[in-house]
Amino acid sequence: MAADKLDIDIATVLDNPNERQVEFSGEVDAEELQFAVQYDVLEALSGDAPEEDDAVEMFNRFSDEIAEAGLAALARNPDQSLIVISENDLE
Repeated sequence: MAADKLDIDIATVLDNPNERQVEFSGEVDAEELQFAVQYDVLEALSGDAPEEDDAVEMFNRFSDEIAEAGLAALARNPDQSLIVISENDLE
């Protein structure tokens, strides 16, 4: 059975501009997992590429959509230590 909810731990959200992604922890079915959402996803959701210091703000604005995409990424590749959310995970 696929997970139906990803709870993002907002306190763990961290911009990683070197990797062009925002990283965070989330809980799915009482298990804490590590996620990263690529800047391309933020751009697809907002229509603008993240600029200096605004990737976390964009992440927060679209956290519901990112949580849904995170579930898709988890279903696609559940055995990774870092689950990377890409544009392909957007519905």
